[in-house]
Amino acid sequence: MRLCYARAAGAIGLVLSGCTVGPDYTGAPPAVIPAAYKEAAGAATVPGDGVWQPAHPGDAKERGRWWEIFGDPDLNALEERVDRSNQTLKVADARFRQARALIGVPQSALYPTLSFTPSATYLKASGHQPGALVPNPKPTSEFELPFDLAYEIDFWGRIRRGVTAARDEAEASAADLATAKLALEAELAIDYIELRSADAQQKLLNDTVVTFTDALQLTQDRLNGGAASDADVAQAKAQLETTRVQATDVAVARAAFEHAIAVLVGDPPANFSVPPSPREFTPPPVPPGLPSALLERRPDIAAAERRVAEANEQIGIAEAAFYPTVTLSGTAGLVSTSLGNLFEGPSLAWAVGSELSQILFDGGLRRAQSEASVANYEALVAQYRQTTLTAFEEVEDNLAALTILAREALQQKDAVDAAANSLRIFTNRYVGGVDAYLQVVTAQSVLLANQRNTVDIVRRRMEADILLVKAIGGGWTITQIPVLTETNPPPSPQPSPACGRGCRAERGG
Repeated sequence: MRLCYARAAGAIGLVLSGCTVGPDYTGAPPAVIPAAYKEAAGAATVPGDGVWQPAHPGDAKERGRWWEIFGDPDLNALEERVDRSNQTLKVADARFRQARALIGVPQSALYPTLSFTPSATYLKASGHQPGALVPNPKPTSEFELPFDLAYEIDFWGRIRRGVTAARDEAEASAADLATAKLALEAELAIDYIELRSADAQQKLLNDTVVTFTDALQLTQDRLNGGAASDADVAQAKAQLETTRVQATDVAVARAAFEHAIAVLVGDPPANFSVPPSPREFTPPPVPPGLPSALLERRPDIAAAERRVAEANEQIGIAEAAFYPTVTLSGTAGLVSTSLGNLFEGPSLAWAVGSELSQILFDGGLRRAQSEASVANYEALVAQYRQTTLTAFEEVEDNLAALTILAREALQQKDAVDAAANSLRIFTNRYVGGVDAYLQVVTAQSVLLANQRNTVDIVRRRMEADILLVKAIGGGWTITQIPVLTETNPPPSPQPSPACGRGCRAERGG
């Protein structure tokens, strides 16, 4: 007897579980991953602060607040405001919450649908209608309290694949949110560095204006003493006024970056300001890690992989359309012509049944949908691989920039020292009456240009650092994608061995 029950339970399980048609998702498509970064090889040969270093065991620790490596309290405070107030980030967050909620749409089909449609009808039939038994029939009443139940048996896994596809899209949206957050944080950091670089340029030019004012006074005094010409004074004055123009022009760029920061932190530019404060930045070392780890640290790569998984489920959904659907239905309730006896036993009415539906001809619609889903999958696989290639390119670009700029910074220091020494020599020779003031003006211009270039190289190194952090995913890892599962799902039936090999096809990259 127990064996009979076991066989019956197995048969019921086979009917309810059915087969899952279409390919299984076996993981991210294979991508070409280099063993090491090419541009990392030359970095160790460049001395000086700020050069990236190979990864160490401690590099795996949580670095969500990656901007703190720059040690700037003002930048830290602004980054916090991006997370709270940026409107673009709010859009991405809303899109994620929308995708998460939409999991419930296909998930609802895992459960029966139960509806309740009570009705009360008072009918006076026409005595002249065909088949009327009496010339003037009396009005009749009918009261119904029915409950209707419908349930589609997920024989071929169409519904379950729909739930999985919705979950994959929600997880991709979560990675999109992380991508948007990282991009906005990096954009703010770059704008902040640009603003502070403008402050440094402003200070340099203001100091230079003071120096050139003293030089003009020197030539004026020498003119009054008969040791200089009007041409010397004119050249000194032209040099001073040109530098004043440059000092004024810096304010244009600074204002634009201040306004950009205001928008990023969710403020109208009219209500926001960052007080000028020249900073001396030293680019911190940023370990790039191994190329293989990049696939788990970039949220855009994770989003692309999740959409490949979603496209894989859509293939199964398209293939399930070739198979019949079976729907169980039932209705039960109370029916009576009088409210007085509606709740008595004889008023009970019920019916159960099932329906099988199979499309016999659709003019190639299902075949076209199946082929389209396969093509979409292949397109998303290619897009995933292109995303990984772009990620490797961005890391290599910024590693190369940091290596080259570190070398350039050393060369620039030598150039500034040489220009300063040249200015001292020509100034002394001018005071001694050996050279014309034109030599001093030329030396002043060369020194100022080199000093400004020094400030710009620091800016470029800091921005390359920021872009490298962004390129390796900031402090994000794939483990931060929320695990989105069905809410209290019914038992998920497993594919039966009775399906045979034709029911499930393996799909790799």
